Amino acid sequence: VQLVESGGGLVQAGGSLRLSCKVSGVIFNSYNMGWFRQAPGKEREFVADINWSRPTTTYADSVKGRFTISRDNAKNTVSLQMNSLKAEDTAVYYCAADRQFWGQGTLVTVSE
Repeated sequence: VQLVESGGGLVQAGGSLRLSCKVSGVIFNSYNMGWFRQAPGKEREFVADINWSRPTTTYADSVKGRFTISRDNAKNTVSLQMNSLKAEDTAVYYCAADRQFWGQGTLVTVSE
């Protein structure tokens, strides 16, 4: 099972980034997919997830209205569109399949 994130980088506050996660080795459309993040000195926290069936989405309060999670089952990809970024969004972002399989993470740095 392999999850590979991409799209991280340095952006100014108020800007946007789009993260992608390519998944292989599992039947992608049977897995709930999520994004998590870990800021320096803090524990990993939930950001957003999207289930496999309808799909329905859930967001952390801190990103609601600014981030959008989506999935493309034909491409085995889950994405996270991040708008109106804030300095406190700075973290390593991880995608996960059913919280069982994890990617290596991609760093997002938001400068003020």
